[in-house]
Amino acid sequence: MTGLHQYFTWIDWSVVFGYLILTTIVGHAMRGKQASIKDFFLGGRSLPWPAVSGSIIATEISGVTFIGVPGAVMALQGDFTYLQWAMGSIFARVIVGMFFVKVFYEKDIYSPYDFMGIRLGPAIKKLATVLFTIGSILAQSVRVMVAALPLKVVTPLPFEWCIAIIGVFAIGWTLMGGMRTVIWTDVMQFGLFVVGGLLAFFWMLGTFPDGWQTLTSVASSVQLPDGEVINKMRLFDFSLDPAFERTFWVAIFAAPFLNLNAFGVDQLNAQRMFCCRNAGDARKAIIWSSFGQLVTILMLFVGAALFVFYSLNPPTDPAVVDALKWKDGQPGEGDYVFPVWIVTQLPAAIRGLILAGIFAAAISSLDSILAALSQTTLSLIHRTDEERTEEQHKRLVVQSRILVCVWGIVLTCFTFLLYAVKQKTGGELLSLAFGMTSYTVGPLLGMFLVALLARRHGRITGLFVGAAVSFVLVMFVRTDIWVLFMNDDLAKWLAELPTYELVKGDVLSVKSTLSYVWMWPITTIITIVFGVMLGRKTSSEA
Repeated sequence: MTGLHQYFTWIDWSVVFGYLILTTIVGHAMRGKQASIKDFFLGGRSLPWPAVSGSIIATEISGVTFIGVPGAVMALQGDFTYLQWAMGSIFARVIVGMFFVKVFYEKDIYSPYDFMGIRLGPAIKKLATVLFTIGSILAQSVRVMVAALPLKVVTPLPFEWCIAIIGVFAIGWTLMGGMRTVIWTDVMQFGLFVVGGLLAFFWMLGTFPDGWQTLTSVASSVQLPDGEVINKMRLFDFSLDPAFERTFWVAIFAAPFLNLNAFGVDQLNAQRMFCCRNAGDARKAIIWSSFGQLVTILMLFVGAALFVFYSLNPPTDPAVVDALKWKDGQPGEGDYVFPVWIVTQLPAAIRGLILAGIFAAAISSLDSILAALSQTTLSLIHRTDEERTEEQHKRLVVQSRILVCVWGIVLTCFTFLLYAVKQKTGGELLSLAFGMTSYTVGPLLGMFLVALLARRHGRITGLFVGAAVSFVLVMFVRTDIWVLFMNDDLAKWLAELPTYELVKGDVLSVKSTLSYVWMWPITTIITIVFGVMLGRKTSSEA
């Protein structure tokens, strides 16, 4: 991609750096004291619930939604069916708020994995922490790539350099002030997300001949190259094809499992609830965060508006055509569409502000996961419920900061590998982000539910076996690992399995016949069944 960085003027760069500096100043000013790990990881349990709720929304939305959702709508068969998942998301938040949160505040714990350790024994805490670490590295690497996309658009730097720059910023913000800085900077990004999305949508709407009428008429009747006519604004899909991931049945039966884990078990979001003053505030924070779905609706309309804009104004600039891989009226790189539109269509300063928001929000999501990884790792090394002197607390804070740096480097390096996977598969960032979670969502949620509901029946061996079986099953549904080693012989072997079918080309490959989303409930159930049926009782009950 060359040439597009010329659209980005010194005025835009001034706005970007100005906003990043402002965010840094605000984060530093709001960091509070950092005298103990409770201050560093939980914000001293003193943050107001509206700020925590805004932080949850900002983390959930992040750059993946801001860039990935419009890109998904722009795709050849893209539509609004992603919004169906909101039903499972809202249902899960209510369940987490009503039933999960209260047990988190019964003891002075730092994570759901501490709770599992208390209920099922230290071995289960270690297993849960390892699974969380693996899942976080897989899923959050996608966020690093998302943050690097707009940076790649506006600079001539190689994509790998863009990834490294984002990683450095994320480490720096996390070191600055722990969770208090993370949450207050998240609130700033949430506000800019909403403003940026609204501005982009209404700007495009203003360029259409009849405004809203043009948007709905063009987007609701799109003819594909094969002659099929589709509605880009279609909301419900009642297809029974198990390979489809955005159907009504997925939203009802699979998405709740993902979101129960994401908001109640995954430390990325759970850590925010631990920052509230009490269980009541934490309940409000998670339930009221459901209003974040309005931002998803906004970005779906941005995607539809982008489709109409480029239908009416096909790109002619060679740099834009090359950046979007534009061919036959469609972009080959859907994830680049929104960043490219921002850079080439909005006036100076405004495009700088919106891209600054994308950078900052993506970085903010990353510093969240670095804080979570640092905390869970530290809890494996030291007990967090012991009384300590002031000097001991200071040493733990230093160790926490070192762990932030270590995990920042690991996460950045893994992103290079994931980028290679994306280059080979050519998949959407949105699907890649959710797909990466499928390896660990089921095992973690299953273990938590056993700890919450079936403590006396939980068994260490069974939970370990259930987690291992679940991980392997996902490997044989997705293609992430196999594409790195794909050849004709491997493709033919995999095609013999019921979860794959052969794809012919210059080099044989395979595609899944079962969507990864169904692995969320399947692996949860597998982990629970093995956990209560196999092996000896957990150490806390033996």
